[in-house]
Amino acid sequence: MCHYCLDADFRAPRNVTHIGLSNAVEESVGTIDAEDMSTVVVSHDPQWKGAFSKEASAIRNAFFDVAIVVHHIGSTAIPGILAKPIIDLLGEVNDLRAVDKNSTALERLGYETMGAYGIEGRRYFRKINSEGVRTHHLHVFELGSPHVERHLAFRDYLTKHADIAAEYSALKERLARDSDASWEKYADGKDPFVTSVELDAVEWYRQIQGK
Repeated sequence: MCHYCLDADFRAPRNVTHIGLSNAVEESVGTIDAEDMSTVVVSHDPQWKGAFSKEASAIRNAFFDVAIVVHHIGSTAIPGILAKPIIDLLGEVNDLRAVDKNSTALERLGYETMGAYGIEGRRYFRKINSEGVRTHHLHVFELGSPHVERHLAFRDYLTKHADIAAEYSALKERLARDSDASWEKYADGKDPFVTSVELDAVEWYRQIQGK
């Protein structure tokens, strides 16, 4: 099982009933043919950066009385690599209880409240547009959570190391085009790479942060 999938594919427990796959393979859509997979995992779109900024601003405004720092994470945050076109956002707050009290503010923005969704210490929200297409995922953690560090580390490490980012993108393409492709196999196929690179990424990130 993929313990940590960057496409903000945070996977939920397998005993959760899934209705779709999002950027974190937090949801499974079962088997899908390779042609469909290759149309869902797409080339990097420079407009994703602006889409993140717009959404982050809306989230901060929705939480006007709660201090929240919002980061762009996942493959859409890494220039030049393939990704599912779903914007992953990571929020940092002082206390998750404040997020619970203000979840209706996010629901007014079109988000669905999913609770921890299999990851202790997280509050997860997903956004689906009027056409039924998943557009955003928001993962909120408290300041100091190790999940925050490893997501930011992986993002920044691949952004600074183009060769490793290219290797990751090529792996994603191979998995998406496999004749026996499924979202579960796609996520599991990325796991060894992510697990290995994450160790180097976190060490590198701590060095540049002076930790």
